[in-house]
Amino acid sequence: MRLSRRLLIALSALTGAAALVGPAAAQEKFPSKAVTIIVPQAAGGANDTIARVIAAKLTEQTGQTFVVENRTGAGGNVGTAQAAKARPDGYTLMLTADSSMVINPALYKSTGFDPVKDFEPIGSVATAGYVLVAHPSFPARNVTELVSQAKLQPGKINIGSAGNGTLNHLIGEMLGKATGIDLVHVPYKGAAAAVTDLVAGQVQVSVQSLPSSIAFIRSGKVKVLGVVNPKRVPALPDAPSIGETIKGFGATPWYGVFAPAGTPKAIVAQLNAEIAKALESKDVQERLAGAGCEPFKSSPEQFAQLVRDDLPRWAKIVKDSGATVD
Repeated sequence: MRLSRRLLIALSALTGAAALVGPAAAQEKFPSKAVTIIVPQAAGGANDTIARVIAAKLTEQTGQTFVVENRTGAGGNVGTAQAAKARPDGYTLMLTADSSMVINPALYKSTGFDPVKDFEPIGSVATAGYVLVAHPSFPARNVTELVSQAKLQPGKINIGSAGNGTLNHLIGEMLGKATGIDLVHVPYKGAAAAVTDLVAGQVQVSVQSLPSSIAFIRSGKVKVLGVVNPKRVPALPDAPSIGETIKGFGATPWYGVFAPAGTPKAIVAQLNAEIAKALESKDVQERLAGAGCEPFKSSPEQFAQLVRDDLPRWAKIVKDSGATVD
């Protein structure tokens, strides 16, 4: 009887210990398998370039593979809506341009997602230089000369973009509105296709991110008419910003990582820390700089506030430009 009682006491102690250890033991280390990063824009553009730089570094830091998947359509709405509906466990993330999150809600009648309610902001990653570029044979050498050419030939100059509703498209609309010129919008399925046709002379001008166009600029296959960013960018220090000619014109596109709403705060914090660490590494900084981008770090809270602040700002810009996409 004494033996049984001792056995019961021992078993009770083990059960209590198991109850204390069990939840911790059952909690899976993150990440313990491959992580998918959805990019809602096509390969070859700024978002894709930045995502692949960050994914490679996160793979190196965590020992788990971070895989980039391009899911395109509707100016980024298709991939963004898919990311919003993913399981909130940290294994499906989205790295997107600001256009999908803060411009599309004002541009489209329906996007299929709510940029605030459907996502957990993890952190910003980078800003990118954007440029207005032209085929070398195009007579204009700068924005002033482009405006003159366009007024002499209304509706005759084609401007290529990465697709309807993309940031490239909207910036072109903003330029037309600001200068009173009529450029013919030619949408492509991604920035790479647009710049390829620009190099071939199929369109005369295009708004492009530096990641998608800097190699063509450096090789002389396209020429820069002006920088879209409010200030000159480090990658092209001699290229004037359009804002130097057209007062108040400019935009600084940002890129950041989001998770589906409901993703555990501990995972959000861990991912933010890993991204911050990646952005501090010299090789990532060099790769971003080589593509015409700059690191842009933030906490999840700061990033969430940026999204909330940019939504009404871009809504006004969209309304003033008159741009809409069905």
